[in-house]
Order: sequence, then C-alpha cells, then structure tokens
Amino acid sequence: MAETTVVHLLRHGEVHNPAGVLYGRLPGYHLSETGHLMAETVAKAVGGRDIVAVYSSPLERARETAAPLAAKLGIDVVQDERLIEAGNLLEGRVLGQGLAVLRNPRNYRYFWNPMRPSWGEPYPVIVRRMKSIIDEARAAARGHEAVLVSHQLPIWAIRSAAEGRRLWHDPRRRQCALASLTTLTFDGDRLVSIGYSEPAGGLETGPTVPGA
Repeated sequence: MAETTVVHLLRHGEVHNPAGVLYGRLPGYHLSETGHLMAETVAKAVGGRDIVAVYSSPLERARETAAPLAAKLGIDVVQDERLIEAGNLLEGRVLGQGLAVLRNPRNYRYFWNPMRPSWGEPYPVIVRRMKSIIDEARAAARGHEAVLVSHQLPIWAIRSAAEGRRLWHDPRRRQCALASLTTLTFDGDRLVSIGYSEPAGGLETGPTVPGA
C-alpha cells in the first residue's frame, strides 16, 4: 500500500513595509509585529502534526515565519532558493494606493504580455522550481508531513498548475492569504487532494503589497 505524505505550502506572515515598496527579493524586509504573531499562531495550529521537515525561502520574512514552527518541532530549517519570491522588474518601486503602479506611464513597457508575465519571472519557470523542491521535500518526509515556507505567487502558480488551470491570472483573485496553508496530499507519488486553510486568519491589519 502506498504511503500518504503531506506537503504544506506556508505563505510568510505580514511584513513591516510602511512605505508600500514592492520589495520582491530585496533584503531587509522583516515580519511586522503582527507577522510574528501570525507565525506563532501557525506554529501552535500545526505544531502537533507529524511534521518531520521544514524548508524556507532564504528571504528574511520567510525564515522568520518558519522559525517558531521549527523551534516547536525541535528541527532545523532548510533554506532553499527554489522557494524564493518570483523575480519582478518592478522591484523597489513604491506602489502607492491600489494598482497605481499600472497607471504610471513609465511602467507601461513592463506590461505588454501579462500571460508570460513580461514584468518578471515566467510562470512556467516558477512552477518548475516549486515542483522540484516539493518533490524533494515529499521524498524526505515520505509517510509524514513537511512544511515549505514561500511567497504568494510561487504558491499560487504551483497550485494553479496542479489543479490544471491556466497560469496567467488576475493577482487580486489569488487564494493565498498571509500565513495561509496550501496543503498537498500525496498517495505515494500521486497527488490526491489540495486543501487550503488560514490558521492565522483575522490577524491581518491592512492591505498588503501584491505578490509579496
């Protein structure tokens, strides 16, 4: 009989970003006070599960989200570049209110092909790297559970691919809240279900930067 293995994709918690910068892969962006509370809440919610491995994007906000869970479980966090935020040519820009970045004529050249997308890392590339680390984590945790801390777009891209949906999409319609869990359950090597939960739901204090 095949073994059941569960891989949880955990989005990082809220980031301290009062200027509204699209920080992307830039260093120096840490969890806010609420973000740390989110991370602690997730650790309490899933810390009793059969989790034997915790992986994290190398960015500070992801590592800080992984830390309470790893401490509760008594295991080390494995940092992996494949879990990093999607590359974005608009990185470092101040977004302003809503989608103001889309209305700035200086940015029009980045939006010629939203299906690629032309402003950043291609969706198929994101899917390939996420599938690679998920397969590796699944093998390492075979018969148990693993948690991979990543970012909104990589998590949404691999979920969309797994569910057979198109990769290009409206960013406002991603089901991937801060500190949410997208849960992949495998029977042997076969994906049998995809679940979603928000153990830290209700803690978010305000609008977040798209794609963070």
